This record gives sequence, C-alpha cells and structure tokens, in this order.
Amino acid sequence: MDIHEYQAKELLAGYGIPVPVGGLAYSPEQASYRAREIGGDRWVVKAQIHSGGRGEAGGVRICSSETEIQEAASDMLGRRLVTRQTDSRGKLVGRLYVEEATDIAQELYLGIVLDRASERIMLVASSAGGMEIEEIAVEEPDSLLRISIDPAAGLLEYQARELAFGLGLDSRLVNKLVKILMASYRAFRDLDATMVEINPLVVTGSDDLVALDAKMSFDDNALFRRPQISELRDRSQEDPRESAAADRGLAYVGLEGDIGCMINGAGLAMATMDMIKLAGGAPANFLDIGGGASPERVLKAFRVVLGDANVKVMLVNIFAGINRCDWVAEGVVQAFQKLDVQMPVIVRLSGTNVDEGRRIIAQSGLPIITAETLAEAAEKAVAARPTAEKAA
Repeated sequence: MDIHEYQAKELLAGYGIPVPVGGLAYSPEQASYRAREIGGDRWVVKAQIHSGGRGEAGGVRICSSETEIQEAASDMLGRRLVTRQTDSRGKLVGRLYVEEATDIAQELYLGIVLDRASERIMLVASSAGGMEIEEIAVEEPDSLLRISIDPAAGLLEYQARELAFGLGLDSRLVNKLVKILMASYRAFRDLDATMVEINPLVVTGSDDLVALDAKMSFDDNALFRRPQISELRDRSQEDPRESAAADRGLAYVGLEGDIGCMINGAGLAMATMDMIKLAGGAPANFLDIGGGASPERVLKAFRVVLGDANVKVMLVNIFAGINRCDWVAEGVVQAFQKLDVQMPVIVRLSGTNVDEGRRIIAQSGLPIITAETLAEAAEKAVAARPTAEKAA
C-alpha cells in the first residue's frame, strides 16, 4: 500500500526526521490560507498523488504570492495528472500540500527497500538526489552506495557513519545524517514498510538536513496489525479493478489489453500473458486465483474481470495441483448462470480432477470454448476477439 507525500512526512517527522513546515489543502482558498499560516514569502504547492515525476507534469509549483498559490491550486485540483510513472489515465488530484520553500545547497538520495534477492533490507544512498533511482543507476552509477542490513542486528551506527562519509558530506553534517538514517530504518522496521524513500534529502544553506520529499510503501499482509497505517489508504489513487480484487482476496493487476485472464499461480499467469502476446493479443489483467479456489472464489474472480469494460474475451487457464478442475468448472458454470456472460470464454483445464472438470463444462450446454494446451487457449482467445467486437 502506498501513501501520500504529506502522510509519509508526518510519519517520518514522528521519528525525528526534519521536514519543511506545511499544511494540507482541498481548495484554492484553503491553499492560500495554509500559506498565511506558514508565513514567509515563497511557498511550494504540490499535488498529492501516488506517483513520482510530479514536477515534470506540472504537479509542483513554486509560488511567491497568494494569487499564484490560488492559480496553481485551481490548475491542479480535479485534474488527472499524467506522469512517467502513471498509465495514460493518470492520477486524480484531490488534495494539495503547501509548504515553505527551502534554500537548497545540495540534494541527496536516500532509500530503504526490501531486497528479495539477498533476503535483506537494503539501504541505498547517492549524492545525486532529485533524480529517480532508475536514472541515478544509469547516469550516476558511481554515486550509488549500498548497505545490506542484517535483520537480526538492524542498521548499526558505524554503517550509517560510513555511508555518510562515503557521500562526501562535510563533517558537521555527518552526525545529522546518521540520525536521519537510523530514524528512517526504525520507521521502516516499526511500521512494516517495504520502502522508505527520501528524495531529495537536501542540505540547506544553513547546513541543515531536511527531507524535502518522501515516499513510503507498506506490506499489505501486515496492515491488520497496523491500523494507523491502514487508515492512510486513499482508494482514489488506486485502480478500482485492483481495489475490488484486493477486497475479495484476489491478486490482481490491471493492464490495458482486452483479453481478461483468470489463472492459478503467478508463474502460469505470466506465461499465459506472454502466450497471449505471442498469439497477437493483449491481456487485460493479471489475476491469480490462488490454490484451493472454490466455485464461489471463481465466481468472485469472474465478477472482477468482467467489471473491466475493456474486456472482450475471457481466458481461464488452470493447472490444478492444490486446486481442483471440477471446482473451477463449477465456478465457470455459475458465472454464466449468475452474471449473464455474453462474451466468448475459453477454458483450459489440466491437473487434479481434470476429467470431471471437463465433463462439467461439456454437459453444461453453455457456449464455452475449450482448449487442451496453453498455446491453443491463447490462439483461440485471440481469434475470438473479432466475434466479441461484432456482438458489441
């Protein structure tokens, strides 16, 4: 689960990390009021969306008067901001964060992430702040410093100190950075985060360190024990298809194709999407119904996939181990009966109780297209698309 910049800053400030003074606004008038509360003569108005690259897309404005603040707020609020990290639909701007402008002398990058390859928490830092980490890796690879954190010991002060010196900071800033690094790690650990990113972490003209921007992501599976984090969820920033699937315990990722997929197992799902592309089609989603899927769970999955207006064909590909083909077949039949399915549905079953599953499909009398292999199923799904378009 992702949260907004202002929410991440509030959490990090609670761990002692310095952040600029700011306030939340939902209207142009409220934005100008926040500026008066903050004081000063320069402010930054930031669109609050779950995406990087806001500045390039016009989602960050530096303002020198209340009139400029209101104009910036009017331009942003209610707009769908398209950045290099969003899809073509962009993200809806429903709230703004107004904060004091900061005198920037140097920008640093700081990130703490879960490195699944090494099964460790990885601390990454760079003297090339203000850029996305992918850009830093390409354009400034020598600036990247990494520290692998032992989960039993946690981040140790000597490691943080080595990294601070490695960034070439003035000795007066080393202790300040060490405190920020240690606090960031505690926030990561205590809140079940999967990412803490401060970019940029700036050195100010008065030799202070300030988190100018911040991102945090959290482990969905741990939200049950972090109600204070779960309450920060903003569904307006999520794909409604993915939200609906998550509420039903389904692993779903929305894509932009027109062939809906219902598959068991992440590996098989990836292979199925590749096969659809190879056959000349485009998948509309990644959906893993998991092991032991009951007919009721299959019906829920159908509802989620068919809720996407772009879907013209449905492909069900099941290789049953823990799952049972007869359960899946019963779920497919129920979907036709209860959801009034009008589009072509291709079903490929293999594995546990496959003969019973195929019998249920065959005797249902429904216009379900069957396939023996994954390649055949993908080809039939792609071939069925014109039929769907004509029916529409």
